[in-house]
Amino acid sequence: MQPAQDQPSSTEEGGLVGTVRPIVLDGDPVLHRPCAPVTSFDDELVRLEADMVASMHAAEGVGLAANQIGVDARMFVMDCPNASGERVVATVVNPVLKLPGVFARRRTDDEGCLSIPGESAPVSRVTTAVVTGVDVHGEPVRISADGLAAVCLQHEVDHLEGRLYVDTLDPELRAEVLRDAGLQPR
Repeated sequence: MQPAQDQPSSTEEGGLVGTVRPIVLDGDPVLHRPCAPVTSFDDELVRLEADMVASMHAAEGVGLAANQIGVDARMFVMDCPNASGERVVATVVNPVLKLPGVFARRRTDDEGCLSIPGESAPVSRVTTAVVTGVDVHGEPVRISADGLAAVCLQHEVDHLEGRLYVDTLDPELRAEVLRDAGLQPR
């Protein structure tokens, strides 16, 4: 279900009210190129964070990259459980993803994306991940996660690099997933 546009929603951080923005769908150029680094840490960035959190929650997602609401900025928000069920709630600006070595444990699970509504497909990801970056005030952030939260970190950083989970699929399956979502296969 597509979220309502311009619907106010409270965020959990500081009570700032964000505006629900429409989710950009696969095929939009902003999703298929690397995002620009964030250089200004101001009230506009705080507003963007509130809008992203509101949009993520309205779409019933567990993570959202800025380009998924049409903003070319290296930033994502998440509210996602780790392997033990504990919520990992964070905003990371200019993230750097660190994965374990080539022999790291991997798991294949169905993965979905708000930009490809209603569909999912099997994707292999490592089971632990670390992201470093800063928050909207420029303060250092480090997230070490496992389980679904580790998948979320990898998924959102992929978005900021211009990649979607369907880009990892063989061409026939990618086309099928996009068609089933009502999107144009590419």
